Amino acid sequence: MVGTFGSPRTGTIDAQSRAPFGWAPLVVLFIVGLVDRIEHNLLSGVLPLIQKEWGFSDTAAGSIPTAAALAAAVVSLPAGYLADRFSRTRIIAIVVFCWAIATLGSGLATGFAMFYLMRVFLAVAENIDNPAAGSLLADYYPPASRAKAYGLTRVTTYLGGVGTLLGGVLAEAFGWRTAFLIMVVPGVLTALLVWMLREPRRGELDRLIASGQPPSEAAAAPPVMPKKLKDKPPFWPQLRQVVVIPTLIFVCLGLALLSLGLAGIFFWLPTLMVRDFAVGVGSAASLSGLITIAGTLTGTLVGSWLGRKWHGTRKGGRLLAGGGGITAGSAVLAGALSMDSIAALTIGVLIACSLMSIAIPNMTACLADVVPAAARGLGFAVLQLLLTFGAAFGSLVVGIASDAFGSLLSGMYILVIPMVVGGLLTLGARASFERDARKVMDDARR
Repeated sequence: MVGTFGSPRTGTIDAQSRAPFGWAPLVVLFIVGLVDRIEHNLLSGVLPLIQKEWGFSDTAAGSIPTAAALAAAVVSLPAGYLADRFSRTRIIAIVVFCWAIATLGSGLATGFAMFYLMRVFLAVAENIDNPAAGSLLADYYPPASRAKAYGLTRVTTYLGGVGTLLGGVLAEAFGWRTAFLIMVVPGVLTALLVWMLREPRRGELDRLIASGQPPSEAAAAPPVMPKKLKDKPPFWPQLRQVVVIPTLIFVCLGLALLSLGLAGIFFWLPTLMVRDFAVGVGSAASLSGLITIAGTLTGTLVGSWLGRKWHGTRKGGRLLAGGGGITAGSAVLAGALSMDSIAALTIGVLIACSLMSIAIPNMTACLADVVPAAARGLGFAVLQLLLTFGAAFGSLVVGIASDAFGSLLSGMYILVIPMVVGGLLTLGARASFERDARKVMDDARR
C-alpha cells in the first residue's frame, strides 16, 4: 500500500508553516501512542481478578512490569540505531502489529507463566517504536509547533488510564480475558493506518529553517531511504555524540526518576482503592482511569500554554514549566496518599496528576530541539531506555513493601522522594538548553 498521509500540503515544504505536512501524521501517531498505552495499562485494571484466579503474590505481580521493562530496555538503543537508518513508518507499523499479537496471547494465556511472557513480549515491542516516532515528529513539525506535537503524542502515556478503566469494567462484566481480546482489533487497524504514512526526509525542515531558504520541492518526491550509510557513524561513536549533550542527560535522568514513582504508584492505585477503601474492582479501575485522563488533559493544556508563553522569553522556559510542575505535583501526591477518604484521595491525586502533566508537552519538545536530526532516533532511544529502566522497579518496590509491611502505602511513600529529585533535575537542565539548541541550528546551516 502506497503511503497517503503526511505529504506536504502544497507539494512543497513551507518552513514558516506550523504544520507543513498537515496534522494527519500527528493524529496517526497519537492513535499509535493511545493504543500502546491502553494495551499496556489493561493489566492494572484487571490485576485483582487475575490474582484471584491464579493466586500469585504482590511481589510476583509487581515483578511483571519490572521484567517487561528490563527486557524492553535491552532493545531501546538498537531501536534508536535502526530508526536513524531505516523507514520509521514501516518500523512502527510492524511493531504495532506485534502489539496486537502479544495482546491476543495475553487473553489466551492458559497459565501465569504464559501470561508473564506475553506481557514481556508486549513491552519489548512497545519500546521499539518510540525512537522512530520521536524522530518522525521532529521532521514533520518545526520547533514552533513541536511542543504541541510532542505534547499530544506523549499525553497518551497518561491517557493509558483509559486502559485501566476499560480493563476493570470489561473484566468485572465479562471476565478479564475479554479486555485483552477486544484490544486486538484496534491494534491491527492502527498498524494498517501507520503503513499509509509517508516518510519525510530527515533534517529537511531543520535545514530550511536554519538557512532561511524558500519552500523546497524536495519533499514532494517519494521518500528516498539512503542506500549508503557512510555518512552515519557506527553505533558507539554516534551514541557518544548523543550522550554528551548536557540537556538530554539532565532531562532523561529527571524523567527516569519520575517514571519510577509513577509506574509504581499508578500501577497499584486501583488495588489500593479495592483493599483500603472497599471500592469494587470496576469502580476502582474507572476512578483511577478517570483521574489520569482528566488530570493529564488539564495539565497538558496548561503546559502547552505555558510552553508557548515562556519559550524564548525565559531562560529554558519549557523546562521551567515542566520541571516546576513535576516538583510541585510530587509534593501534592505525597499529601494525597495520606488522605483517609476516597474522595480526598481522588481529588489530591487528580491535582498532582494535573501538575505533573505540565511537563508532557515541554520535555520531549526540548529534546527534539537539542538533538541533531541525523541522531534523533538514538536520542529518543536514550530517553526511552532511561524511562523504561526507571519504570522497571516502581511496581516491584511497592509490591515488596506491601508483602513486607502489609501496606501498599509504605512502598508508595518511598517512591515520592525520587519523583521530587526528578523534578529538580529537569529544572537543572535550563542551564544548558539554549546553548545546546543553538548548536543544532548551527549544524543544520552547514
